[in-house]
Amino acid sequence: MYIEYAQLPQARRGRRKVDLFEARGLTKRYGNAGIEDVSFSLSPGIITGFIGANGAGKTTTMKCALNVVRPDSGEVTAFGLDMKTHEEEIKSRVAFASGGFEYYPYSRVGKVAKMVSEFYPVWRDDVYRELIKKFDLDENKRVRDLSAGMKVKLSLSLALSHDAEVLFLDEPTSGLDPLARDELLDVFRAIAYEREKSILFSTHVTSDLDKCADKILIIREGRIISFGGRDELVDGHIIVRGGADELTDEIKRAAVGYKSNSYSFSALVGRGAIDTSRFVTEKPDLEDVMLYYYRRGGKGENSL
Repeated sequence: MYIEYAQLPQARRGRRKVDLFEARGLTKRYGNAGIEDVSFSLSPGIITGFIGANGAGKTTTMKCALNVVRPDSGEVTAFGLDMKTHEEEIKSRVAFASGGFEYYPYSRVGKVAKMVSEFYPVWRDDVYRELIKKFDLDENKRVRDLSAGMKVKLSLSLALSHDAEVLFLDEPTSGLDPLARDELLDVFRAIAYEREKSILFSTHVTSDLDKCADKILIIREGRIISFGGRDELVDGHIIVRGGADELTDEIKRAAVGYKSNSYSFSALVGRGAIDTSRFVTEKPDLEDVMLYYYRRGGKGENSL
């Protein structure tokens, strides 16, 4: 693990076990694209995985939630405060990191960290130092000379060093090799579970979320189609397989999503929703669940 989190000071005292961050009815239109009536909440000590196809609205959702992009409608509250009237205070307690760092390209890493530290009332230089050491970041290098993976590590180092209570991580592991990605997941788990921070983590690598997410938020075409516990989402479903002539209207109605051809079909259904004794069944993983949610209506409709 990158940091001995047990050595960090205790989390802010007196915090109630309530949602740290809540978005309600966020809507933002870009012609026919955008997000519609998006709602979610983030709780202390919980990692929420955010998944969906490219262009589904993950980044737009994060930017609207943080008022980086002003939504057409909707409300955001964090730490009991309204984003409309307490934006500065809320943002001082929230961190955002994406899969790269494209700011200050001609500045050296150390200078960038110094500039960023001045934006926040709390800056944990000991945390920053430990992260850049473990990430093997050279403070004398210019940002433009960093590899894609090192830019991701810089972005995360800065985001994790100002003692934020809520972290929005947009594709944070992109560009990282499997070992570095796995080490980062250890960091995220330590931050959430030991320090009771809340993390919203978008990614295309669903195996990452299998390892660390407590809840899953699925977005399709700008709308949230599922939000709940990861284990309940995965364990509460089963994949059934059979011949094409066995795909009945009952199965179609019960299925979260299905796919079929002239020979066979497969469908994701809730456990106990239908009699599965005559079918071949298998347990889904998180990627299966997402893909079938995207296949509502059958093959070719809303499929990836």
